[in-house]
Formats: sequence, structure tokens, C-alpha cells
Amino acid sequence: MKYKNTKINIFKGDITEQKVDAIVNAANNTLLGGGGVDGAIHIKGGRIILEQCKKIGGCPTGEARITTAGDLPCKYVIHTVGPIYGANHDRKNLYNSYFNSLKLALNYDIKTIAFPAISTGAYNYPVEEAAEISGTAINDFLDAYEGLDEINIILYNDKNFEVFKESFSKRFI
Repeated sequence: MKYKNTKINIFKGDITEQKVDAIVNAANNTLLGGGGVDGAIHIKGGRIILEQCKKIGGCPTGEARITTAGDLPCKYVIHTVGPIYGANHDRKNLYNSYFNSLKLALNYDIKTIAFPAISTGAYNYPVEEAAEISGTAINDFLDAYEGLDEINIILYNDKNFEVFKESFSKRFI
């Protein structure tokens, strides 16, 4: 798929193996590691990511912070905190997680970026809603800014892959 000058891909795979400029971590507010994507990034990236996250001192929901990638095959990790489903302003915070990660990427001259399905794991966000919100955020970002060559959405399981693929194919041609 392509939107304006940016290629958009949906892949099934492991985000920690992506050879892009930056991967996005679905982090918790402390940025000190956790389960799922967050735990895998901290484990495979090595201690340097945790050390840099400690210096940052946390991240509010919907915002994003950046570290180097340690032992991962990318250059950077953008840490964003998605909402726990059911909390106030779910949609706005999930939208902001994607949008603010993309804005931060531009500030670091990142050209290729990979996202997981933010908040759909332990935070229980319904995958169908998350796919729609992420697509809207990416669309709005690309309408407002230029500079990204490729945005990849990396889904770990078949269900999420199929839902995101269908949702994005309706939005981006």
C-alpha cells in the first residue's frame, strides 16, 4: 500500500527482528520493561535501553520518548504508552500514541519505522478499534507531514494480522 510518498506495509512477525530505522515499543508509563512487546524489546535490546529509560524517567499515556536500540537491528526504539481499554479518553490516547511516535521519528530523521498493535495485548484494546484508530492517526500524520519512506505494522498473531490487513486495505490503496 502507498499513501502519498510513504509505503505502508502490514506484516506478521517479530518486531524485535525488524531492520528499520526505528521500532515502536508499546511501553508502560515507567518505561522500565514489562511483558509482551515491551519485555521482548528490553530483553533483546539489552541493558542500554533500560539505562536510557531510567534517565528519561517515564512517559505519560499517549506520548512518546526515544532511546537507542542497543542490540536490536534498528537504530532507535520509540517508546509510547497506549491506553488501558476502558480508561477515559481511550481513542484520543491511542491515536496520540501513533501520531506522537511518528512526529518524534521525524525529529530524528527516521525514514523507516515499525509499529506493533499498541494496547491490544495486556491493555485489552479491541483489535478492530485499534486498527481503525491507528489507520486514522497514520493517515492524519501523512496528510500533515512528509519525510517518512516506510511505515510497517508488525503483528505477532494471525488474528491481529488479518484485522489490520483488512482495515488498512480499505483506507490505503
